[in-house]
Amino acid sequence: MKPEAPIVTIVGGSGFVGRYIAQAMARRGWRVRVACRRPNEAMFVRPYGVVGQVEPVQANVRDRESLARVVAGSDAVVYSVGVLFNAGKNTFQATQADGPRLTADVAAEAGVARFVLISAIADPATGSEYARTKAAGEAAVLAKFPEATILRPSVVFGPEDGFFNRFAGMARFSPVIPVVSGKTRFQPVYVADVAEAAAQAIAGEAAPGIYELGGPKTYTFRELVELTLAVAKRKRRIVDLPVFIARLQGAVLKYLPEPPITDDQVKLLGADNVVGPEARGFSDLGIEPRAPEGIIESYLVRFRPRGQYDDMIDAARSRQS
Repeated sequence: MKPEAPIVTIVGGSGFVGRYIAQAMARRGWRVRVACRRPNEAMFVRPYGVVGQVEPVQANVRDRESLARVVAGSDAVVYSVGVLFNAGKNTFQATQADGPRLTADVAAEAGVARFVLISAIADPATGSEYARTKAAGEAAVLAKFPEATILRPSVVFGPEDGFFNRFAGMARFSPVIPVVSGKTRFQPVYVADVAEAAAQAIAGEAAPGIYELGGPKTYTFRELVELTLAVAKRKRRIVDLPVFIARLQGAVLKYLPEPPITDDQVKLLGADNVVGPEARGFSDLGIEPRAPEGIIESYLVRFRPRGQYDDMIDAARSRQS
């Protein structure tokens, strides 16, 4: 890394997607500021680069002064903050609508050259607050940065994901896995592929605009749960939960610290989560996306009945037979 290396500030850089973007930019020789609320809990990002190349810095997406401080001197800014449910002050509105607006505002004032927003494939027509605020955040960013790059991934998978890990965890203890809107389609996308798309945008290697990012295969929600159970080697009954019951449950469970489902998530499941037929995507970036098969095994092995020893035991049995 040279002293004159460009700087990227990643707001939410210690989160699931953000940390992979930080790694990708460190490999490109950039200096990386990982902006997060608790930098002392994000020290794990430092080894992504050489000494001093990747540094966690304090910022709060609700605080203009802290955002202005971390984006000052940056060549590019990435906003990678989002929530799946409201939790205290971290609401959909605060993190997905107001946060991008405020960050884009201070980045424009600081003369930042490029802005990248990590959004999501989410249809506001479902009536979901998650989808509405994602759309609002996109509009706010484009108002300040018409040449911004907006990335809309489908459900993102990787070692720290909240999808495959969640259902594999449920299968450890529950004989039944409830599924809402099991025919809704998804296009799971690998987190490292999303990070590479973001890295191209940060470095100015991709044309600005909106990209919808989906993996090479489309699955129904039920098929994804079946895949999870197969990889985790858990035989469980999958039960289709009627939407109206799921909404009633979600309306109550959303008040838990980490709700298993909310009524807003049920609304989201009312629309497919796949790349639009006319949308720009990975092919426009020269990226060949990877499917979950062959990847999720590496981190779901811990959910198997005998963990990492399952394959060893099966291999030994096959040799004996």
